[in-house]
Amino acid sequence: MLRKWKKLTLSFMLSIVTAGGGLAGQGILLPERVSAAANAVPAYEVKFLADPDLVLNGSGSPRNEVMDTLDLNSTPQAIRVEYFDTDTLELNSKGWDVRLRKKENKSDYELTYKKRYPVVNGNIQAALTLANQEGFDASDDNYEAEVDWGYGKQTLSFSNTKKVSTKATGAVLPAEEDALKLLLDKLPGKLKNWSVSNWGKQKLAASRAHGPLTFERYTGTWNNQEITFEVWPVRDEAGSGIQNIVEISFKTADSTSVTGLRTGLMSLLNAEGWLLPADGLKTQLILERY
Repeated sequence: MLRKWKKLTLSFMLSIVTAGGGLAGQGILLPERVSAAANAVPAYEVKFLADPDLVLNGSGSPRNEVMDTLDLNSTPQAIRVEYFDTDTLELNSKGWDVRLRKKENKSDYELTYKKRYPVVNGNIQAALTLANQEGFDASDDNYEAEVDWGYGKQTLSFSNTKKVSTKATGAVLPAEEDALKLLLDKLPGKLKNWSVSNWGKQKLAASRAHGPLTFERYTGTWNNQEITFEVWPVRDEAGSGIQNIVEISFKTADSTSVTGLRTGLMSLLNAEGWLLPADGLKTQLILERY
């Protein structure tokens, strides 16, 4: 009887495979065919804040000694930027930032949708695993994974950047209503349906512009590594003036060399007296002050 039952069971299984193209096609997964996607492999961006009173001259440009030490180009690139969120920053509270910007020498708008995950106690793999569980894994080539590594904090982010051609010249952005329409039109599915269906779409539709402002980016070279020196004129806390935020950074995909490069750059900035021992919060400040 047992042998007959085994034969009947095998016959039944084979009939399903033949009729439906496999058990998976019938909503049943065979154990040997079940596999989870691997965690994403991030690149790195190391960022340090510099004291604006020590690295900028009266016109807000890098001092000569800074230009020489970091081998900065003399002409910066102007970039216009603004963020979109509700008055109570509901997107940001869930780790999402939505940004629109235009570089003065480019012919398109950059629309960026970014999801952030805190890295606790330097455990990048734990953050990657959590992101994987929420749909950000190595198989998703729509998002770029990156670890932002500041003075004392690391943050994992996944960015989806889309470009929209424009005839506008210079570092200019469309009117707020038009900008929001662009961002809604290109809204990626992960944000659109975050937590519940259409949550992201509804929150973005109810958002307003935080900004805009124009920052300047200088490029340079240090230790054979390309670096950027950015000056962000952010509205001050009182709302009546400007607070310059200076950020010095570099990017690398080499996880084996990033620690040594970061230590070297930190040591240089500290030796020159330029380093601010704090982590950058420019995005948060813009969201809160505009």
